[in-house]
Amino acid sequence: MSPRHSDAPQRVVSAAEDMLARVGLNATSIREVSKLADAPLGSTYHHFPGGKQELLAKATRQAGDKVDALLERVLQVGAADGLRQFLAMWRERLLRAQFQAGCPVLAASVEEPVDAVAHEVRDAAAEVFARWEARLGEALERAGHAPAQAATLATLIIASVEGAVAMCRATQSIEPFDRVSAQLLELV
Repeated sequence: MSPRHSDAPQRVVSAAEDMLARVGLNATSIREVSKLADAPLGSTYHHFPGGKQELLAKATRQAGDKVDALLERVLQVGAADGLRQFLAMWRERLLRAQFQAGCPVLAASVEEPVDAVAHEVRDAAAEVFARWEARLGEALERAGHAPAQAATLATLIIASVEGAVAMCRATQSIEPFDRVSAQLLELV
């Protein structure tokens, strides 16, 4: 008889992704993640022997994979329309969460871990941002932008969206996001 497959590791990674988006890197604890995931604390450490850094790096990459898949899908219709859909997704997410959740990848990149010397989580965030920039840059090139201009514009888009999300959380208003979105759409 084969051992029962458990979805606990995936629930734990998803819970960590959620906590990163809501409370940030240092406030996310394995104990709280395990509770949120309804997973035994001991099995969480079993599945993630590298501890919090390993878990949060996986959660960061998972969040990045979701957005990368979304970008791949929406950019098939073109850079401008794809960007419009991407911005609409972020706007909806902010409003639905009532500005209580941001981007887990940004959260992973802006806090220095207080409980570890490793930089696994920040490295994961850097990898994710690079993938998003590359995906956007390719779409912008297909839309007729020169390669250097497309790369610069892709960086500007990611930095602007991430900054606007942070500003919306701080101000508890969608206005910064709407202003940034309008400018980005004009540029593309």
